[in-house]
Amino acid sequence: MKWILKKFSDLTTDELHDVLQLRINVFVVEQDCPYNEVDGKDKIAHHLLGFNYKNEIIAYTRIFKPGDYYKQAAFGRVVVHNEYRNQKIGYDLVNKTILEMKRLFGNVDIKIGGQTYLKKFYKSFGFKQIGEGYIEDGIPHIFMVLETDQ
Repeated sequence: MKWILKKFSDLTTDELHDVLQLRINVFVVEQDCPYNEVDGKDKIAHHLLGFNYKNEIIAYTRIFKPGDYYKQAAFGRVVVHNEYRNQKIGYDLVNKTILEMKRLFGNVDIKIGGQTYLKKFYKSFGFKQIGEGYIEDGIPHIFMVLETDQ
């Protein structure tokens, strides 16, 4: 795996196309959930791209500085291509995302809104659920926070 972090303006048109295609294939088609995938927030995010040996984007997340999405730093659109799941790439992706966030923003708290079925996955990184669950686009979600030492 090769990991590259880019600002929106640094993405090539091919990379942007491949990221949107991956996100739509998983979040809209695979999860049978029509929603506004292109939400305007990509322009303010950093984008972590994971490439396989053929230089194809197979993993991705977008990262927000504190105040851009929530009061805390945040990340979302965590996705791994379906052909590469069950290979621990999701763990690598979240670990790399947290490391990049610390590099970019220092030791800040990180808040996510994740699908409820992934609670155990995010807990393995130290995230703790805050508040009650909620429904977003017909899918149960929860807010979780990773608190860091200031």
